[in-house]
Amino acid sequence: MTGAPGSRTVLVTGAGGAAAVTLLRALRDRYRVVAADIDPHAVGLYLADPGDRVLLPRGDDPRFVDALLEAARAHGADLVVPTVDVELLEVSRRADDFAAHGIRLLVERPTTLGTCLDKWALMQACADTVRVPATVLLEGGTTDEEVAALGTPFIVKPRSGAGGRGFAVLPDAAHLDGVPRDGSQILQEWLPGEEFSVDVLARPDGHVVAAVPRRRDKVDSGIAVAGRTVADPALVTFGRTVAEAIGVVGVVNVQVRRAVDGTPALLEVNPRFPGTMALTVAAGVDMPRLSVAAAFGDPVPDHVEFAEVAVVRHWDEVLVPVAEYCDVPSADPVPAALGAAT
Repeated sequence: MTGAPGSRTVLVTGAGGAAAVTLLRALRDRYRVVAADIDPHAVGLYLADPGDRVLLPRGDDPRFVDALLEAARAHGADLVVPTVDVELLEVSRRADDFAAHGIRLLVERPTTLGTCLDKWALMQACADTVRVPATVLLEGGTTDEEVAALGTPFIVKPRSGAGGRGFAVLPDAAHLDGVPRDGSQILQEWLPGEEFSVDVLARPDGHVVAAVPRRRDKVDSGIAVAGRTVADPALVTFGRTVAEAIGVVGVVNVQVRRAVDGTPALLEVNPRFPGTMALTVAAGVDMPRLSVAAAFGDPVPDHVEFAEVAVVRHWDEVLVPVAEYCDVPSADPVPAALGAAT
């Protein structure tokens, strides 16, 4: 059984992802945890008790938020933590509906999410406080001079989206043929230096408690499988400054790369728990526990230090009794397959 008798209940979505698994493992001895996912094979489902597993529609399904709210109510959740990009904005916009049932959310506010999920807006929001790469919004009126000012090579990527989809390094402007000039793409100067991820924890009042830089030494399918924390004061300050500029009230991941002159410059902000959160926890900053405590209004320190540690990741297993395997109830009143058929 997860949590102590009478403990509060936390529902975590995206239970098949690395971020959710870290959350569930960090919370399950202190809270009753409910794990939710779209896939009955999601490993995080089996870190919760059999009665605390639930299937949801896809995060981009119009029924998702209603199904999530119903699942939270049915399981007596006190707090819901969405961990999948596509879920975040719509869940945040419905915060009042969850609050009407006494359910708190650990998610950034819609204004912050809107800034993070629009890379052009993010650059504009942070340009006065940190170094951002030279950026051009690619439109019909974009001039050759604006593109040339980026230098070569340069980057093209979608204004919105996640997971590196649509990202490309172009050798020169001639390779822009076929790239839409409709404001959906941005061009940026190429940053040749080392890349870092800075995990940042802020309290609901906006006070930044910790910023932990990580170096991603080996990446497989977008997930860091080897890396280390880095005690670099400039990177710590950079992460804190970005979080303050965009109004962070929970946990975000600030991605940074060094420019030609070695100074850190902003790539993007993932406004959710990152997949390598386990390294930050191992470094001494238990962001899952601290952020959940803060969401409940419990005391959280003003500042938490971290240690330099390294990690090499590997596959792990969760053994499941056959009677429980894939036997997960759905919170979706209309199964996806049936909905598609109509």
